Amino acid sequence: MKPFKICDGLYQIGGPEITAPEDCCVYLLDGGGELAIIDAGLGRSAPELIGNIKKLALDPASVKYLVATHGHIDHTGGLAYLKEKLQAKVVAHEHELPAVEGKNVSLTAASYYGVKYRPVAVDVVLRGEEETLDLGGLKLVFLHTPGHTPGGISPYVDFGGKRILFGQDIHGPFHPAWGSDLAAWEQSMRRLLALKPDILCEGHFGIYQPYEKVKRYIEGYLQRYREKA
Repeated sequence: MKPFKICDGLYQIGGPEITAPEDCCVYLLDGGGELAIIDAGLGRSAPELIGNIKKLALDPASVKYLVATHGHIDHTGGLAYLKEKLQAKVVAHEHELPAVEGKNVSLTAASYYGVKYRPVAVDVVLRGEEETLDLGGLKLVFLHTPGHTPGGISPYVDFGGKRILFGQDIHGPFHPAWGSDLAAWEQSMRRLLALKPDILCEGHFGIYQPYEKVKRYIEGYLQRYREKA
């Protein structure tokens, strides 16, 4: 599968059927002259991500931000390469710094994939429950949504009459070694539902729209984990 347009200004440039099976879904947001990449895959296919931006007739040199939604290597493994090649700023929450910056590599889950993680310095450290960054003419909002990991974030943006949410790893899983917190996750999911997003760009299972399908998807996992409790 080739990289593709989801809607005006929004693309998927990586993921299991586009780059490599072990990659998370990698999204590209066009703010009009400035681009942001949401997550970076495991790393092996990072050069392909740049090629896919070019295939969409966009300029990789316009990438301003590399957003790490959390510190697991299938989302962060390509950050070091992309930062080096694109001179873009890495964005992550302060609670994910031990993983992203390599101070505690066990938090990246690199051993699960049998690869070595390349640490990368975080340029924009998110510390609040909600922060915003300008991306061209857009306001990219970062919600702190702990649960899967302590510093997970769920960026969203309003444009073209739609609210687009990047809700990576809504489905879990959860493990004490990562600092997972199921109660915090449930509260985070309630916050995401309250946003009433028109489009959900999920971390491993692609795109859900309209809001009714997004709602069913999130509520399905809330019900599943309630039943397991």
